[in-house]
Amino acid sequence: MPLPKKRHSKARGRKRRTHWKLSGLNLIPCPQCKQPKLPHCVCKLCGYYNGKQVIEIKVKEKK
Repeated sequence: MPLPKKRHSKARGRKRRTHWKLSGLNLIPCPQCKQPKLPHCVCKLCGYYNGKQVIEIKVKEKK
């Protein structure tokens, strides 16, 4: 495997890595409870997906 003839400077390596960015999550509001959720996923707070209740969420009761 070939090796570089000369060392690359720190600036050159950092210029190359400027595009390694993380993108934020694409959150949309749930139509039922208006809380942010991932698109095409069941809402974790109310259990609805596509206007239908898919899973039943158990609510913890305070003592």
